[in-house]
Amino acid sequence: MIDFDGFRPNVGIVLSSAKGQLLWAKRIRQNAWQFPQGGIQRGETPEDALYRELHEELGLREQHVEVLGVTTGWLRYRLPSHYLRYGRGRLCIGQKQKWFLLRLLGEESAVDFNVTDKPEFDGWRWVDYWDPMNEVVEFKRGVYWRALNELAPLMGVEPRAVRHRRRSL
Repeated sequence: MIDFDGFRPNVGIVLSSAKGQLLWAKRIRQNAWQFPQGGIQRGETPEDALYRELHEELGLREQHVEVLGVTTGWLRYRLPSHYLRYGRGRLCIGQKQKWFLLRLLGEESAVDFNVTDKPEFDGWRWVDYWDPMNEVVEFKRGVYWRALNELAPLMGVEPRAVRHRRRSL
């Protein structure tokens, strides 16, 4: 499902521990790390997609988490040209996302990547709140910064006044 402007609706999941750290997931067979995220299917609300993706990607159910908050608007990022999909229907130029901040209520051993036939992740670790800004792929950094900045007060974290800058090569 692609909107009129070419963006695919999506949810992002920021899962926190009781100690205030965030679950940082490793893409399967890659050295690429990100927060879990996934598309909103036709007829789903963002909340429906949140719980479906939470189960598909992390093996967790609604009772395993508490929703602490969600970003107020859609946060968008554009895909680099080599990721553009020229298939049937509309061209997808990027994603528009609602980001949910969750707290894990149960044991971390409940995280299970193998609840589907095609897991997206094969590893994870707890990280400090702002650490993902140093590791996420460049084209997602703006969205990560906006989401983390908006959700920071809900975790008792000081928002950052200046957006994370690109590293010089």
